[in-house]
Amino acid sequence: MEYKGSDIVVECLLEQGVNTVFGYPGGTILEIYDSLYKYQDKINHILTSHEQGASHAADGYARATGKVGVCMATSGPGATNLVTGIATAMMDSIPLVAITANVAVPLLGKDSFQEIDITGVTMPITKHNFIVKKIEDLAPSIRKAFQVAKSGRPGPVLVDITKDVTLGYCEYKKEQFQMKTSYDYTYSTASLKQAIDMIEKSEKPFVFVGGGAIASDASQELKEFVEKIDAPVTDSLMGKGAFDGTNPRYTGMLGMHGTKTSNLGVSQCDLLVVIGARFSDRVTGNAKKFAKNAKIIHIDIDEAEINKNIEVDLGIVGDVKSVLSALNLMLKQQNHPQWLKDIRVLKERYPLTYNTDILTGPYVIEQIEALTDSNAIICTEVGQNQMWAAQFYHFRRPRQLITSGGLGTMGYGLGASMGAKYGKPEQYVFNIAGDGCFRMNLNELATASRYQIPIIQVVLNNHVLGMVRQWQTLFYGKRYSATILNDKVDFCKVAEGLGCKAIRVTTKEEVVPALQEAMDYNGPVVIECMIQEDDKVFPMVAPGAAIDEVFDQKDVSE
Repeated sequence: MEYKGSDIVVECLLEQGVNTVFGYPGGTILEIYDSLYKYQDKINHILTSHEQGASHAADGYARATGKVGVCMATSGPGATNLVTGIATAMMDSIPLVAITANVAVPLLGKDSFQEIDITGVTMPITKHNFIVKKIEDLAPSIRKAFQVAKSGRPGPVLVDITKDVTLGYCEYKKEQFQMKTSYDYTYSTASLKQAIDMIEKSEKPFVFVGGGAIASDASQELKEFVEKIDAPVTDSLMGKGAFDGTNPRYTGMLGMHGTKTSNLGVSQCDLLVVIGARFSDRVTGNAKKFAKNAKIIHIDIDEAEINKNIEVDLGIVGDVKSVLSALNLMLKQQNHPQWLKDIRVLKERYPLTYNTDILTGPYVIEQIEALTDSNAIICTEVGQNQMWAAQFYHFRRPRQLITSGGLGTMGYGLGASMGAKYGKPEQYVFNIAGDGCFRMNLNELATASRYQIPIIQVVLNNHVLGMVRQWQTLFYGKRYSATILNDKVDFCKVAEGLGCKAIRVTTKEEVVPALQEAMDYNGPVVIECMIQEDDKVFPMVAPGAAIDEVFDQKDVSE
């Protein structure tokens, strides 16, 4: 049966199980939007306030659900406005399909109105991209886009469709969606045996978990593995929730703003088992001094990550869930009571602390955790707000923390929180922001109010770019260049003007009532918390230092 090109796009989305799309229309993509109107009983389209908001919402949806997120935009500036969101997804290995439209084939390359080579622009920040110039290629390209986005190490894929393709007609036959892996992982039995041998010889093992364990849905296998090798566990920002943050074995995050226990423990261990992590510079500190007393086993789905940033003793390339399952079958129970006691001593000696006399970011995070019993989805922006959320909220399961790790995208969280709420409507969704990040995409409050999306936007307002100011304080002689935001902007009035409920909090006593009011309200709420401009995120590792040189406020004072 013949279908119109724009209808084929929507039919292919339905094949892939897509029921929610985030986007913004325009001239070249009008045919697809006309088809979305016809299919509105099957696909829910969310009109965001800006295309970047659509890309972040699709990303948040993907992180919260594990499904492929979908966003759409028209040609030219519409397409380029997706770029930051696509790059964010690429850096954190998030499955995303971005669909853009372009000018008709005869107009390509002629500087036509709103024409841009978006496949050229996005080539470095996508797993793959397509420009569809023939209608016969349309359905196969969309199907392959979803396959590539989800298989192996996930990531974003862009499909650019010329306007004449959306207008044309061709034969279309529905296909049943089946995910096929495009990778053949043949890790050897010998490498598993070598790993077992290294584990059995270890007296002080430590497990470091990254986002790959979440992408692989390997939490149960990870828990069994950790208990069998009898080790403490640390994680990266992207790995939070892969291992239960309330488990006694958990020592907190590793790296620049990791706990002293994790940073010192990894520096003292004799075996570090790294699972689905890529050794970011924010984790390793000085790479030459990282885990210098340990042999390292690195399990990752992407062979390119093995020995890329840190030389390891054994690399096992494969899906984390599969590798851990195989290792668990071979492992005998290990016991390291003295090592675990040593780690407990470190935890007792170096707890996370903050000033309890005043209203602070950590206090707000702790109250959110108490009211939600550690079960909410927490989205964040980037900077101090992000680190406080990672430090003081204990994530019990995967897909609870939704944050831009690799790219560090300010303005990410609000759009992502809307996507997460559509993906998981039964859960409370908070977005933790600083005032600097909140300014960047606060226009998406209009989206939240238009659809009455019950997200809770918490703004930790210190009237400065907090993390940059922290660096300026510690390393730049308190020269506060372009980081002071002490202007006349009233976020509560802005929020109310955009159709949201707004609450301002100035004391500790006001925090819990404000949070409870927001949780009871069936719509978007902004809670502005006024905190001090010089609150800092500690512990911290100075740039270029080893992670065992971690310091906190007490060390600075002394």
